[in-house]
Amino acid sequence: MIIHYRESGPRKWTSGEKRSQLLIDPVVQIPEYAKKEPKKQRRLFHVALTATDALYSRWQCRIMYYWYKKKKDLPGSDMGKFTRILHSGNPDSLMDEIPTFVVDPLPAGLDRGYVVLNRPWAFVQWLEKSTTEEEYILMAEPDHIFIKPLPNLGLEGYPSAFPFFYIKPTENVKILRKFFPKEMGPVTSIDPIGNSPVIIKKDLLEKIAPTWMNVSLKMKNDPETDNTFGWVLEMYAYAVASALHGVQHILRKDFMLQPPFDLETGNKFILHFTYGCDYNLKGELTYGKIGEWRFDKRSYLDGPPPRNLSLPPPGVPESVVTLVKMVNEATANIPNWDTT
Repeated sequence: MIIHYRESGPRKWTSGEKRSQLLIDPVVQIPEYAKKEPKKQRRLFHVALTATDALYSRWQCRIMYYWYKKKKDLPGSDMGKFTRILHSGNPDSLMDEIPTFVVDPLPAGLDRGYVVLNRPWAFVQWLEKSTTEEEYILMAEPDHIFIKPLPNLGLEGYPSAFPFFYIKPTENVKILRKFFPKEMGPVTSIDPIGNSPVIIKKDLLEKIAPTWMNVSLKMKNDPETDNTFGWVLEMYAYAVASALHGVQHILRKDFMLQPPFDLETGNKFILHFTYGCDYNLKGELTYGKIGEWRFDKRSYLDGPPPRNLSLPPPGVPESVVTLVKMVNEATANIPNWDTT
């Protein structure tokens, strides 16, 4: 069974300008005109993350929601309301704790074991069936922790996104041309991003999401693409779908940090704990080898981490220490933590 979702045709450049007319900062790619604009009224964004009903997903969502509530109303925040988009098809035990919208998963077998393929389909359904007050949306994930109040990093016509070092369009030209033909422009039009974290206007995401879903399915059904992109396939699909609609993102390196490779929280807004953190007792990273001290979310596939995790040994980077302290604070204050 193949789903092909009806979508609009390719769009022109979102700001109404030609690419050659834009002056782009080489580091964060913020249009020069935007740097000179005075600060306007708050532009609230709705925080939306996709999730399953698995224990592994649920405990991460609880920590994520705890820190959202802690940061939402602080000075500098443009964070609006929150929705967990649950794509398991049925309500779960967190319905009363976290604002949740239930959507259907893909038909059985269509994701071929790649659960993340449900993410674009979940957003398509949510955008069609739900109503949100905010004009913008932050696409987030369960393993995100807000370490600072998050302002709206997007601009009119320019969504904001975090650039991932492993999303490399220019090194995958042959494959990407299957989905982004030459007449659409150079492969450099494809941003080095995934769908999360991204802050984007809702009406723009409504146009991109069906294309994102269709491209994801086509990529998964192409053996060469599937083998090459692996677990980041859906990220490439979002980047391609955006480019097909003529959308360029402002690349914000300060959007997020990823321990253990980012050593300090610094001026970052979101902490992404996707990587395992393994250290010996001297505080030396042993990545790829289980450390004498470790924190890895995959150690807790079948249930939540215990309260009061041990702190890292001396010498471990501040980012990792912050991660464990924030997990510990959340688990200490979330009721019935052990029954996630």
